[in-house]
Amino acid sequence: MIHLTERQSSLSPSLVNPPAKRLCCRPGYGSTCRQGQRAAGAPCGSSGATQGESSRTQSPETLLDIAARKVAEKWPFQRVEERFERIPEPVQRRIVYWSFPRSEREICMYSSFNTGGEEIGSSGESGDETRLPFRRGIALLESGCVDNVLQVGFHLSGTVREPATPSEPELVCNVSVSFDRCKITAVTCSCGNKDIFYCAHVVALSLYRVRKPEQVKLRLPISETLFQMNRDQLQKFVQYLITVHHTDVLPTAQKLADEILSQNSEINQVHGAPDPTAGASVDDENCWHLDEEQVQEQVKLFLSQGGYHGSGKQLNLLFSKVREMLKMRDSNGARMLTLITEQFMGDPRLALWRQQGTAMTDKYRQLWDELGTVITETEDKACLLLPLPPHCEPPSLPPVFTSSLLSPLVFSFFWTSFFLQFHSLSRPHRTVFTRAIEACDLHWQDPHLQNIITEDHYTNYCYHENLDSSLFDTRGWPLWHEHVPTACARVDALRSHGYPKEALRLAIAIVNTLRRQQQKQLELFRSHKKELLNRGITAVTNLEGWVGHPLDPIGTLFSTLMETGRGSEEGTLLDFSGACRLLTSSESFLSLAVETALIGLGQQRVMPDGLYAQEKVCRNEEQLLGKLQEIDLNDMLVKIFRKQAVLLLEAGPYSGLGEILYRESVPMHTFAKFLFTSLLPHDAELAYRIALRAMRLPVLESTNPSSDLSRPHHIVSVVPNRYPRWFTLSHIETQQCELASTMLTAAKGDARKLETVLESIQKNIHSSSHIFKLAQDAFKIATLMDSLPDLTLLKVSLELGLQVMRMTLSTLNWRRREMVRWLVTCATEVGVFALDSIMQNWFTLFTPTEATSVVASTVMSNSTIVRLHLDCHQQENLANSARTLALQCAMKDPQNCALSALTLCEKDHNAFETAYKIVLDAAATGMNYTQLFTIARYMEHRGYPARAYKLATLAMTHLNLSYNQDTHPAINDVLWACALSHSLGKNELAAVIPLVVKSVKCATVLSDILRRCTLTTPGGMVALHSRRNSGKLMSLDKTPLRQLLDATIGAYINTTHSRLTHISPRHYSEFIEFLSKARETFLMAHDGHIQFTQFIDNLKQIYKGKKKLMMLVRERFG
Repeated sequence: MIHLTERQSSLSPSLVNPPAKRLCCRPGYGSTCRQGQRAAGAPCGSSGATQGESSRTQSPETLLDIAARKVAEKWPFQRVEERFERIPEPVQRRIVYWSFPRSEREICMYSSFNTGGEEIGSSGESGDETRLPFRRGIALLESGCVDNVLQVGFHLSGTVREPATPSEPELVCNVSVSFDRCKITAVTCSCGNKDIFYCAHVVALSLYRVRKPEQVKLRLPISETLFQMNRDQLQKFVQYLITVHHTDVLPTAQKLADEILSQNSEINQVHGAPDPTAGASVDDENCWHLDEEQVQEQVKLFLSQGGYHGSGKQLNLLFSKVREMLKMRDSNGARMLTLITEQFMGDPRLALWRQQGTAMTDKYRQLWDELGTVITETEDKACLLLPLPPHCEPPSLPPVFTSSLLSPLVFSFFWTSFFLQFHSLSRPHRTVFTRAIEACDLHWQDPHLQNIITEDHYTNYCYHENLDSSLFDTRGWPLWHEHVPTACARVDALRSHGYPKEALRLAIAIVNTLRRQQQKQLELFRSHKKELLNRGITAVTNLEGWVGHPLDPIGTLFSTLMETGRGSEEGTLLDFSGACRLLTSSESFLSLAVETALIGLGQQRVMPDGLYAQEKVCRNEEQLLGKLQEIDLNDMLVKIFRKQAVLLLEAGPYSGLGEILYRESVPMHTFAKFLFTSLLPHDAELAYRIALRAMRLPVLESTNPSSDLSRPHHIVSVVPNRYPRWFTLSHIETQQCELASTMLTAAKGDARKLETVLESIQKNIHSSSHIFKLAQDAFKIATLMDSLPDLTLLKVSLELGLQVMRMTLSTLNWRRREMVRWLVTCATEVGVFALDSIMQNWFTLFTPTEATSVVASTVMSNSTIVRLHLDCHQQENLANSARTLALQCAMKDPQNCALSALTLCEKDHNAFETAYKIVLDAAATGMNYTQLFTIARYMEHRGYPARAYKLATLAMTHLNLSYNQDTHPAINDVLWACALSHSLGKNELAAVIPLVVKSVKCATVLSDILRRCTLTTPGGMVALHSRRNSGKLMSLDKTPLRQLLDATIGAYINTTHSRLTHISPRHYSEFIEFLSKARETFLMAHDGHIQFTQFIDNLKQIYKGKKKLMMLVRERFG
């Protein structure tokens, strides 16, 4: 069927986009991509390559083919028709033949996220690369699933058969592809694919045409065929067409016939008729087909998921696709970025967050940051707003960046609502588009810049100016003075648009400028060194650091130089030999890349505001260091490391490793650790100088001039005024700790270096947890199983442990007990003198409880004695120190330490008596009944019943049990104290009962004590040692039991009235049982029966309103 539709221009803006592809000059060979080039991880057009090999033995290509190829690539077919009155059929055939794309690279680019086939599909499919449309298309082609391929003019059609699977039946898809000037301009497939990129069936058909062009039936545009027919043939053609497809086209055919027969119809006012197979018109845009609607829908879907569930990765893959298109100089790169940006700007959550005054989520902020980076890459790095050099043909400007963004409404919206703060409040707020807007003012017309980019031999050996703005260095090589991120953005813009040589030349000029600037800064510092050192601090720093910068200038230079260096080693097709003339004999692109990274990482720069910006600084630094770690150091690179290390140490306020540091500068711990490990095998002294200098963390230094942080015992937990707020401080302190640990490990066996590292740790690390970790690390290294303990390192470990004890003594730390136990273990490894030292100075290290329960107990344990191999004299000295410590602790904190002191002093009579006296002195005021009962029980256990009785009576004076506390934990202690008194004799029992009556108001407890006293004779314990026991039970009618009996009866009476005040029916039975126990106690008195009867009668009279309860009382008690 002929689709009589008007030629449709592409939706993307008109762009001047010269493909600049490498043309293939022979059939077969020309139908594949570049030799050796890979697409989706496999050789592109391997079959075509084989044809290319054989074709080299054939006759030379004809002039017709050469001309047809050039015309097919550059001219729209309408221009050919207008230029020549009649075009011979063979010429038309060759133009049509050569108009189809000849390389698989672009087809791969439009059917997968990555030409390497390493990314997942846009529909969120699995990472299996066989699921990618391009790979699936190749599989379908190689399986012979492509049939009925026909090329009519600039239109290719065919069927692709999808084999049946266990879950899906066989599917036959009708595929059609329109093309123009070696680009696919439209695709349709009956599979109904809804995705950003071409489906596998389109890929299979397109690759069939690329790899097997001679097997494709080729016809001229249908209009040419119709032109050759007479009237009868045309009528037969139309009637047969309508007959075959009458249900689909009959209404349309009749409508067209009516309009043609009408003299005044619109269709008769136009000369000719549209032909979808006749190629492009002059006004048609020549660009690859991009399903813009799907791009918008996919981005909108990913944004709605907020960067979660893999959507953030999908968006990042789209950004990578934009970069890939730009590198291929494909105008759809700018168009796709425009579509993505429009969806970001139209996200409804932006207005919601603005209305609520809340910030973006971290995931969403990362996506915006990536968008801003890509925009700036494309135009400044540079969003197509940064013009390319005149010899580089520039793409045109996407509309979103000339209309929507720059409108006052949109610009104000982003400026006020969704800025990414870069520094302090005094600096203006910057949006993700600010840099791209600033790039509007940049240009490439500077003659010096033009010469740098275009000439390999641009030098001036007679140039002798030594000013900061000199155009050449002392060697005569060109320099480029510009804001470093902007200059590097130019480099990335050149790379992104496919000009690697120009990017390399400019990168070398920028690096030479950085090296010269570094030398100038060193000279400036040296001239003012004395003044700056006297001042001690500096306000000189870079407000905009190069590492962590949104434009990633150092990463750009490093990647540009590294790609060139690796390319020259691997023998790629690009020739960089001209740029090599800008290197000295001792330099290479690799060494230049390494030196650039070292310069950038060592730059002193202020920590930016905001969590995301600070995390980006750390992440960018770690990524750059990761790339450096992959490089094997040779003599040339070691020399560069040494050179840069010395420069960074001597560069003053311009270096993060200089002598003077800005308080809020980004710390150098991670970078210094890398330098330390790299330099250690080659120059240990320089390595330690770097690492020790980098240990500083001035943002945590106390601002109080009276504090002395130089002495370990004066260091306390620091709570500084942290401004600006450092969200990554925990990570930074961890990196500082790792640097210190690395130095400790390397310094093992070197007492001088260990002492220096220890001093640095004590001065610069303010986290007790990190110092404790360092102490543990040092201990492990010093006590490795395969060697003798390193005593010097053990002492360092002990010193760090002592510092931790001082820092955490007056603060809460959940690991404190672990720290104390570890310190005692460490001191034990060091030796007896270390244990004695910590006991002598315990008050600066431990609480009294820790000193007695952990330190002294461990010191006096058998395991410690065995571990230290102590003789009797040493054991006694150590035990004396432990007992002295215990007595001191008991004096300071008798409540918690008295029992431990008594235990530790058992073997020394004088010490034990002293501890007991401390307990007695503290009993009246400082100790509660629980502590006194515990010590009293201990005394009884150790064979001191009289002392136990004394302490028990003291405890009773602090006790108070009310009537309803019949489950109080002290009841057992009261019963024990009465039993102890009873066992000692009548006098002791008589003395304790008044205390019991005064302290205990609970009737059940009193009755229990009363019964126990009446069951046995007093003085049972004394009878074990003498014959003074009379053997008679004590009378209830006499003191002291009479007093106890009266108190018990009174307690029952009071408790009864208290319980009846708020009793409920469900407690009636329990109350009756309570009265039964009371009756048992009443009956112990000689007139108890009468008293109980009177008591019950009173209850009946007073609580007669409780009829049911009183009925139960009468039933039980009469």
